[in-house]
Amino acid sequence: MLSDVGTDMRTLTEIKQEIDALSERRIEVMRALSEGYEADLALEHQELEEQIAHLWEEQRTVRAMLRFGDRDVIIQKARQEERLSRAA
Repeated sequence: MLSDVGTDMRTLTEIKQEIDALSERRIEVMRALSEGYEADLALEHQELEEQIAHLWEEQRTVRAMLRFGDRDVIIQKARQEERLSRAA
């Protein structure tokens, strides 16, 4: 199933592992912030949140591609079908 993913895309397992690692670091940063505010930790927390959000989006994209196929191919097929229906 994962072999359908293109060579430039990471597998769901790789993405999940990175999410888990960043989430663990986020917990550490949040614990440190709970002991007292530090600007560098607050910045790191914000960066971790953004990275995790990006990874969740990447995971959704990979899941959709595995389930439905390449987005560009789907769009191309839909345009061909639209042209055929207009010509008929």
